[in-house]
Amino acid sequence: MSLVTSSNALAVKLQSRDSTREPTWVRYTLLTIALIFFLSCLILPLVLVFVEAFRQGIDVYVNALTNPDTLSAVKLTLLTAAIAVPLNVVFGVAAAWAVAKFQFRGKSILTTLIDLPFSVSPVIAGLMLVLMFGMQGWFGPWLMDHDIKILYAVPAIVLATVFITVPFVARELIPLMEAQGTEEEEAAIVLGASGWQTFRKVTLPNIKWGLLYGVILCNARAMGEFGAVSVVSGHIRGETNTLPLHVEILYNEYTYSAAFAVASLLAFLAIITLILKTWVEIRQEKQNNRNDSAAS
Repeated sequence: MSLVTSSNALAVKLQSRDSTREPTWVRYTLLTIALIFFLSCLILPLVLVFVEAFRQGIDVYVNALTNPDTLSAVKLTLLTAAIAVPLNVVFGVAAAWAVAKFQFRGKSILTTLIDLPFSVSPVIAGLMLVLMFGMQGWFGPWLMDHDIKILYAVPAIVLATVFITVPFVARELIPLMEAQGTEEEEAAIVLGASGWQTFRKVTLPNIKWGLLYGVILCNARAMGEFGAVSVVSGHIRGETNTLPLHVEILYNEYTYSAAFAVASLLAFLAIITLILKTWVEIRQEKQNNRNDSAAS
């Protein structure tokens, strides 16, 4: 009797599993659609960028990259990222720690403000800076009287980039810290550790891969930002043009090979970002598996 019951239970289990499994033709159709979309919208444009960049030969490609305006755009892009990313790392870690480890009034408002750049168009973000620091803006006359230049200069580009990239580090760390809880930090404090020691020896090792993941995404967005920077930069060639803006200028001037050559730098950055992102995800998954094994 028990054997019959077990057989019936196994049959019911297999039948339920088959009922939730899609037919073979449906699975292959979905995979084909996904593959076509991946090739046509991601791989093909990336390949075309490099093909067009080298269409007129390696000399044209090298000349486009060594052009003084291109080098100036590279320097400004690196400078902007070098300022914006550390600022967002500091803010992201502090905001994530506050949201995940403490209960306080206005917590929901803080999380909403962190997500604000995701809901605001980059062009609108740039326009907000114009309304604040422009000649007719709130601080424009005071800045002009004191000979301080914000708009159409490096400070405005940095401010726009910082605003757009604010959520990346914080949004990566908040769920991670919430999942880890506060037990380890509380134990360290009970044992006499200071706040800085607790962060450096307990919190930071637990969040290092999530932090690195957020830094990679923040850096990639900082170097590739176009909309907000375009509004506040003034498009001054050799002075306030980042790499995306320089690509636009070259393309509008019908120097397509040079435009695609400079665009290949951004494409190369995207490839490096994807490689680093994948590596961090693998390391983070291994760490999670080790933590789960230790907990069990």
